[in-house]
Amino acid sequence: MGRKVTQVDFGAPELPRDKNVAAYCRVSSGKDAMLHSLEAQVSYYSSLIQGRSGWEYAGVYADEARTGTKDTRKNFVRLLEDCRAGKIDMVLTKSISRFARNTVTLLETVRELKEIGVDVYFEEQNIHSMSTDGELMLTVLASYAQEESRSASENQKWRIKKNFEEGKPWSSTLLGYRNVNGRYEVVPEEAETVRMIFDWYLEGMGATAIRNRLNAMGIKTRLGNKWSRSPILKLLRNYAYTGNLLLQRTYRENHITKKCIINQGEKPMYHATGTHEAIIDMDTFNRVQEEIRRRAEQFKHKEGQKSQTYPFSGLVRCGRCGKNYVRSGAPAYRTWTCRTRRKEGLKNCGADIIPEDELFRLTAEVLGGEVTEDAVRDKITAVRAGENRTLVFCLKNGKETVKQWKEHEVAHVCTEEQKRQISLKNSGRKRTEEERRKQSERMKEYWKSHEFTEEQRRRLSEKKKAYWNDPEASDAHRQKLSRLMKEMRAGETAAGKEGQDG
Repeated sequence: MGRKVTQVDFGAPELPRDKNVAAYCRVSSGKDAMLHSLEAQVSYYSSLIQGRSGWEYAGVYADEARTGTKDTRKNFVRLLEDCRAGKIDMVLTKSISRFARNTVTLLETVRELKEIGVDVYFEEQNIHSMSTDGELMLTVLASYAQEESRSASENQKWRIKKNFEEGKPWSSTLLGYRNVNGRYEVVPEEAETVRMIFDWYLEGMGATAIRNRLNAMGIKTRLGNKWSRSPILKLLRNYAYTGNLLLQRTYRENHITKKCIINQGEKPMYHATGTHEAIIDMDTFNRVQEEIRRRAEQFKHKEGQKSQTYPFSGLVRCGRCGKNYVRSGAPAYRTWTCRTRRKEGLKNCGADIIPEDELFRLTAEVLGGEVTEDAVRDKITAVRAGENRTLVFCLKNGKETVKQWKEHEVAHVCTEEQKRQISLKNSGRKRTEEERRKQSERMKEYWKSHEFTEEQRRRLSEKKKAYWNDPEASDAHRQKLSRLMKEMRAGETAAGKEGQDG
């Protein structure tokens, strides 16, 4: 029997591919030396990875954060997302404390990356997370790092407490003052702005109207930004403007969560009087606080009545300005609108208005079932509204799903004949250019001859406040205005017809 020889083709040997290597670095603002600054670390790791054969440069992820205890670091989260997507095989970092000072967070992150085959190398400790004894060493060293964070937090609390006992302010960013050697000194031009805000509020203006006036006048905040409602309300409640200090009104829960809690007696409070020059006298400050309480009572929910929440309340964020979306629109057509666009207008944010039924439809696709508040909160952490009518659903498992909502078709409810009738009706109300010019001249002459003294302005302001505080008078006046407008329009229509007949 003859031998049979068969050739087996194994193909070309598979060459090992280069390892995708990235680096993560973090600095604490204002604490690290120049040698270990963010720029120096980025440059160092970029050169290290690109100069090593067998390594493919996958980028440097850098954060500037005050602590490593929080998991909300933007680029740290982006690094984990790229690791899950298979873009990275190995992560370099300077030390355990730069990666995370929370032992639980560190071990959870390293174990997750280890499961998907991503190695983390800590240079300072010379530890690879994929090694057999890596996790044991990480547990021990991370505990030291967490204890170091706790010790630093306790030292900071002790220093703050000593300042409180001596009546020294903690904040250095208070409009109207500068903190000079532990004492507030008045900045005259900023102090004038503070006084104007208090005066305007007592004259009846709200936080929104004050914000608009300050921005129109070109007056900036302490940090050089435009004004918004929140800083104005915070300024109006600030007791420090009376020349006194009420210290430790809030405190941090612990060195890991860093959650700020209002002091309800859990910690001692310190009342220091006459610590600095007052910008606002105590009587004015008390009247403003009383006015804030009075206005708040008007919008307070009745006893037993709860404010209504929706599945998407506080969940949908604008991709342009970062503010939350709020529910708006008529009952027949509910929509969700960016808070900036709704409060400050299209010129400040041009984000799209999302139809509520489209938001529900797309959420149901993402959840794979009914849209309820519990179902949304259990699976979705945020919904980011982007360009071109896109919604990015950020899920709790770390993944993101992109959906595109549809614009509603406009239904034409008027027939052509109805449109023609409406056009004929409105044509009788339109004024000619000559009529507009005469009206403008009459108004100019009117205001030239009507100059108000300060006393007249004061009386007029008090009269207006009394009027708007009387709902019955306001309703009666609105009805009267409506009747007068209807009579005026009817008269203009009749005059227009007579002119055409003539």
